[in-house]
Amino acid sequence: MGLEGQEKLTKAKVLVIGCGGLGGPVLSYLAAAGVGTIGLIEFDTVSLSNLHRQIIFETQDIGQQKIEIAKQKIKALNPNVQVLAYNTPLSSKNALEIFAEFDIIIDGSDNFPTRYLVNDACEILNKPFVYGAIHQFEGQVSVFNYKGSCTYRDLYNTPPDPETAPNCAIGGVLGPIAGVIGSLQAVEAIKIICGMESPLFNEILVVEFQSMTFRKFKLTKNSERPKITALIDYEAFCASKTKDSLAITKDEFMALEKENIDLIDIREDYEHEEFNIGGENIPMDEFEDVNLRPNKTTILYCASGIRSKTLAKKILKANPNANVRYLDCSLKEFI
Repeated sequence: MGLEGQEKLTKAKVLVIGCGGLGGPVLSYLAAAGVGTIGLIEFDTVSLSNLHRQIIFETQDIGQQKIEIAKQKIKALNPNVQVLAYNTPLSSKNALEIFAEFDIIIDGSDNFPTRYLVNDACEILNKPFVYGAIHQFEGQVSVFNYKGSCTYRDLYNTPPDPETAPNCAIGGVLGPIAGVIGSLQAVEAIKIICGMESPLFNEILVVEFQSMTFRKFKLTKNSERPKITALIDYEAFCASKTKDSLAITKDEFMALEKENIDLIDIREDYEHEEFNIGGENIPMDEFEDVNLRPNKTTILYCASGIRSKTLAKKILKANPNANVRYLDCSLKEFI
């Protein structure tokens, strides 16, 4: 790379979305490499369940703002880095304004609405987008919208059902996998900044860690896809297209007569202890022998509605007459 490459790194402005499992190693390696300006978007707090995969945090950080801890770690590693912190959820209202200040966008999120938002904002502003995703024993890396290359929508034009691709907190991931994929994202960003040959564009790297298999697949642009010219409501875009008859919204739940329901939290014990909205705690994998009371409506809840939806359908399949529903919203709405 030499002096010329180091000067390019010093002048570079890179935005990292999320300071978690992927964002942690990305931030560490970019700061250590000498990237001059690093932006952070994060609004969550550190919890115990994060620590196996989010290596920039420690037990003493639990309950604190992730973005503040991440900023401290970057400055401790390289005090010459200018850190721009955005302690706010990324949305269609602020994405274009924030992204415009940076050369490269790196997505460390774990949900589809954010990925589509990042992709579309990058396409509108013509910014390269370094993509990474992890799930259980698998990871993916690619570079989108680089010199007219494929975008995320050429890979996934429409979002999959959330049940088939849950985030890390729900679906789980082996901790070191986040470190590997995040490190690869940092490599791709440095290659782009320094003008190195062959960034990972128009192809995607898929890593299967159980068999330790690395495979690259070619991506092709969808010539029939209309160009993105405006941002939309991505939560609605990624939501189910039809109303689920088993689903209960937050407003519907709040209006219910509580004496007529059995409220059950199907998350793990530690999740229930961190925060809950009441009811009995019966983890999902211990639910098989539970007898539901026919004279009451059983309402299941979890962190986002995905696990409870899956269990409600499983119960109805075994017993079509079961009076069971699930809370279809994020528990963060109750905080």
